[in-house]
Amino acid sequence: MPQADPAATDGTLDVTTEPPSRRGLVGVSAGVAAGLLAGAAGTYAATRADGHTGASATGAPSLADISGQVPFRGAHQAGIITPAQDRMHFVALDVITDDADVLRDLLTAWTAAAERMTYGAEAAPGGSVGGGPYKVPTDTGEALDLPPSGLTVTIGYGPSLFDKRFGLADRKPAALQELPGFVGDDLDPAKSGGDLCIQACANDPQVAVHAVRNLIRLGLGTVSVRWSQLGFGRTSSTSHTQKTPRNLFGFKDGTNNLMAEDGAALDEHVWIGAADVPGPAGWAAGGSYLVARRIRMHIEVWDRTNLQEQEDIFGRGKLEGQPLGQKKEFDTIDFAAKRMDGQPAIPAVSHIALAHSSNLDGVRILRRGYNFTDGSDGQGHLDAGLFFIAFMRDAHKQFVPMQRALAAKDVLNEYIEHTGSALFLCPPGLADNQDWGTQLFAS
Repeated sequence: MPQADPAATDGTLDVTTEPPSRRGLVGVSAGVAAGLLAGAAGTYAATRADGHTGASATGAPSLADISGQVPFRGAHQAGIITPAQDRMHFVALDVITDDADVLRDLLTAWTAAAERMTYGAEAAPGGSVGGGPYKVPTDTGEALDLPPSGLTVTIGYGPSLFDKRFGLADRKPAALQELPGFVGDDLDPAKSGGDLCIQACANDPQVAVHAVRNLIRLGLGTVSVRWSQLGFGRTSSTSHTQKTPRNLFGFKDGTNNLMAEDGAALDEHVWIGAADVPGPAGWAAGGSYLVARRIRMHIEVWDRTNLQEQEDIFGRGKLEGQPLGQKKEFDTIDFAAKRMDGQPAIPAVSHIALAHSSNLDGVRILRRGYNFTDGSDGQGHLDAGLFFIAFMRDAHKQFVPMQRALAAKDVLNEYIEHTGSALFLCPPGLADNQDWGTQLFAS
């Protein structure tokens, strides 16, 4: 039987030809279930339109079918450079205990449950029915008949977790500080901040929701939900194997995003280096900072705006996604290009001009956002927009200057408002026999 590639780490999709459902793994131990899945893997390779199959020569992730399994362990957490799945469930939580041992035990339990769910098993042995009729099920059961669906579970820690409650103050990286306010922010405290976050991404929304639901269930009495967000229709590509998606304004988003295959660029812009976290904070090396921003889009106003103004706001064509003045999406951006009337083809206050690395002293980030629609606002308008997620090496050196430039001049601000904000440290990936509790507490 073919074996899984042992080098498949850091979120590489490890696809099974016939991935078992959770029903088929009821009562199976974690190690046995992982072995079953790994033993069936390795015979399928994703095929791009250009005929390329599998991972690149650099070991970057490949895009695979929706039922694939993403390895849970590796040098970096899955769900960062993993090819972006179609659905996301994000939750921020507050820790409601002051007992460090209770928190450490929960993180350990979360590790086991998350790993099981990413390879298609229930959250715990016994699951939804194995304990018998007089015991509370250890899995909620709504994903029983579903395959892994590319599920990734990524954990992050907010600045507030490193206060005096748990003895973690000396392990807090210096860059893990709350984000400043920006011009035009209309932040709702109930949709901002948090001690912890969990990002679950999958190609089936029920699989993502099931993962978060079961982790919250395990945390009853230790954590409480501060806020959450469901997302659909990824708004950025994180691999060259993916086409650029569109946001709810109809424009391609994230054309020049950092990609999983760009190893040197990821080291420079995404992964925390050892020199960034000296002393007791060194445990965070190999991790990344996650910035989350809930951005409401004023859909109805945008839909009454003419096409030329829309394209000038973004600095790209709506149909092809090309930089204005060019023909194709990936054509080189030329900020010196002129229109027939002598005006710049790309306005200086366009989104693309203000956010481009050449105008930000080389600043780049890895975007991994999702669209959202949360019903109406009670006044006949859609409560919809972009749930912006980005990963970076230092949010205060990368995201903050970028957002300040956008907040000050971006004409897109007339159509959007930032209503939620948070910063989290996503720790490095886990080695064999390591869990989130021992990683955070060094024990």
